[in-house]
Amino acid sequence: MTTLWFEADAIRAAVGFQDLLDPVAAALTDFSRGLGESPVSVFAPAGRDGDVHVKSAWLPGSSVFVVKVATWFAERARRGDTPGGGLIAVFDAQTGDPVAMLRDEHHLSDVRTAAAGGLAARLLSRANSTTVGVLGTGAQAYLQVLAVAAERPIRTVNVWGRRAESVQRMASALRSRRPDLFVVQSPTARDACAEADVLITATASTSPLVEPDWLAPGTHITAVGADDTEKVELAPGCVARADRIVVDSRELASVYGDLAHATRSGVPSTPDELGEVLAGDVVGRTDDEQITLCKLIGLGVQDLAAATVALRHLAEPDPAAARPASALDLRC
Repeated sequence: MTTLWFEADAIRAAVGFQDLLDPVAAALTDFSRGLGESPVSVFAPAGRDGDVHVKSAWLPGSSVFVVKVATWFAERARRGDTPGGGLIAVFDAQTGDPVAMLRDEHHLSDVRTAAAGGLAARLLSRANSTTVGVLGTGAQAYLQVLAVAAERPIRTVNVWGRRAESVQRMASALRSRRPDLFVVQSPTARDACAEADVLITATASTSPLVEPDWLAPGTHITAVGADDTEKVELAPGCVARADRIVVDSRELASVYGDLAHATRSGVPSTPDELGEVLAGDVVGRTDDEQITLCKLIGLGVQDLAAATVALRHLAEPDPAAARPASALDLRC
């Protein structure tokens, strides 16, 4: 049996976050129903300068299972590459034979996470949301803004980052993809939060960036950056202020990121899962004054969904299709 091999450029051209909205929704719903397997391992061989996420997944009814190695290393950025790297190995679920290797350079991780963020915005943000505040200037910050703007009538994006040149690159990429958006560089994280209907945090910070008194009633927060035991973006008081808290996985959120940090600081929470909201088993936002929080760590079932879509699109490419948004947009 021949194992297929696909490089990052072909994968970036084949799959965008909008292709994954329904598949990721189905995968998260199945996960929250207790179906399949989706173990996670995280380690940092380069300390704060590099981490590795190994995720795998299988779901009933799927003809394949996947094992993903996703990396983020500062040295890649220093040499001029995107900092994210890695690949997804796809195997036959009946025989264990390798079907394909997707050397996606983190792209499928990027777009499946953006799809989850888009679903969170659809379910938890106010329908009349017009302003996004975003902390972070990397691929995930960029894609999350686009995902929210695809779900809500967003007009203004306030961007904060530690390096002005990175903010400018992200603003340029957003204007190129969405000329209708008014993109502003915020001088401080607090300024980016001040008028946000939707707040996105997508950084590698190891100390809180957002304080609870910065959050206005009605704000929705999608927090995606803190995905290990050291990172944190939200002060514990933000968790305490949230009226509704939703996570992709209760188990992972109890170990990694902002909710785990809050619990260790004496602020426990009882979140629902995004898959439960998608299934209609629990409600999302119930009024316009609620502060809602969605904490995303990332699951192998999302990678399974993304890899399945990628293989289908790669087998039957559409030469007329527009190239989807990706981390490469930020290299302008």
